Amino acid sequence: MKKILFLLLVSAIAVFSYDATIDIVKKGEKLPKIVVQDATDMGFNKEKLDNKIYKLLIGDLKVSANFIVDDKYQKATFNGNYSANIQSANNTDLILRYKLENSDNGLLGKVKLIDAKNGNILTQKIYKISSDKRYPFLSHKIIIDVNDFIGASSIDWMDRFVIFSKNTGKKKSDIVISDYTLTYQKTVVKGGLNIFPKWANEKQDAFYYTSYNGRIPVLYKVNLFQGTRKRIISANGMLVCSDVSKDGTKLLLTMAPNDQPDVYLYDINTKKKERLTKYPGIDVSGHFIDNETRIAFISDRLGYPNIFAKNLNINSIVEQLIYQGKNNTSFSAYDNYIVFSRREGDSEFGKNSFNLYLISTKTEYIRQLTATGKNYFPRFANKGETILFIKNYKWQSALGIIRLYSNKSFLFPLKVGKIQSIDW
Repeated sequence: MKKILFLLLVSAIAVFSYDATIDIVKKGEKLPKIVVQDATDMGFNKEKLDNKIYKLLIGDLKVSANFIVDDKYQKATFNGNYSANIQSANNTDLILRYKLENSDNGLLGKVKLIDAKNGNILTQKIYKISSDKRYPFLSHKIIIDVNDFIGASSIDWMDRFVIFSKNTGKKKSDIVISDYTLTYQKTVVKGGLNIFPKWANEKQDAFYYTSYNGRIPVLYKVNLFQGTRKRIISANGMLVCSDVSKDGTKLLLTMAPNDQPDVYLYDINTKKKERLTKYPGIDVSGHFIDNETRIAFISDRLGYPNIFAKNLNINSIVEQLIYQGKNNTSFSAYDNYIVFSRREGDSEFGKNSFNLYLISTKTEYIRQLTATGKNYFPRFANKGETILFIKNYKWQSALGIIRLYSNKSFLFPLKVGKIQSIDW
């Protein structure tokens, strides 16, 4: 039992300070200064959504790291006037003006992007969401389009769902989907111990998770649109889906049928599993790398957890990927970059801290990304410029966002419960 608990900890461990020795910020690039104007009619007071949207728009602009944001609240009419449309006196470049309206059970957002130098409308668009409960995504969609308009690197990851397991009590954990700020949350699995959610595809219409509510753990697949749950596989000891192939037909599972944890490849169509590792110790948390021709995984074959790689063949040579530090307990890969969580000793910031590091598999590039608290479960965004992770600090749990190209980081605390694992 102690071994199984240790394996679960290794699988589950998946204020910022940056190492200034490597500067990847584009030089000589002037960021546009932008202001946000609320043009919502005074009669609109739907749970004060206009003010909530305003704060989200400001936050999304800051997280994009592609604007200088004036966060002083401004009110205007949608058509505006000279003083509202021309704001060049304070060196403003752009005005983002929005107006909210009710739309059945949903919400309508009319948006203008205005040149603050001459008052010309650069672009305008109407946004609609079917449920006002999902209002954070209205903000995210607006800022994604504004960001695209100025030609900045895409931030379309803002519109993706985050899925996470939230501890709610002793042997109790729910599965929740949210936006990246945790403003929108919806519980999709509850009752008992439900952990390690993993999206089943790029569309995010289905996910896998492990249920520890019976005699042995069971891996389920939930279809969000159909509201169905399908039993995939069960196994003694432990069972975790750590990665899914791009076409959704192959799963990388950690299983310990004989108290021996190894990484397995499971075919959804044929329902056959293939053992990929056979070290007489701990091999867990497999992830596809190198265009799904190889896997990276965590193993204790050096006497402590570290990250290794091998081909999709049980007899292929195992290669050590990380040579920095010990107790490297969770990771994510994107192209030739790996971000991993490393356990470190006591420091001025607390005991047993876990910090994130970024390395390149092709060079000696290494960079420390966090300096305080316990930082776990790093996950690259779809384009690799952003990292999502779990941060635990002084009994509080939060989602963290790191914007690599701009050296900026953000925290979004979870008000109730504690985050166990995440995916996006």
